[in-house]
Amino acid sequence: MKKLFLPLFALSLYADVNAPLYFNGNCTTCHEINRTVSAPSVKEFKSRYLDAFPKKKDFIRYMSTWVHKPKQETSLMHDAIAKHEIMPELAFDLPTLKIIAEYIYQTDFEQN
Repeated sequence: MKKLFLPLFALSLYADVNAPLYFNGNCTTCHEINRTVSAPSVKEFKSRYLDAFPKKKDFIRYMSTWVHKPKQETSLMHDAIAKHEIMPELAFDLPTLKIIAEYIYQTDFEQN
């Protein structure tokens, strides 16, 4: 059986194409872009993460790891946890969460 090898850039392109779908199909269920309702707005949590982790790789690593296994003691948003409770653990694998975190980092929600 012949194995198929994809170059890394092809996998990255695939991830980039699906990132808005992953984000809009899942995150915006609780996190509205501009306003806080049942969870902090996207603009609010993105701003907090950017303040703490301005470098892309750090932002992606911390956000994806935290969402994968949310813990109060590692949260950047204790006020949001007090108001809305801690985010539930979701059934996403870490690579998918990294794709979503990268999309959040790169997206200008002021334009959208």
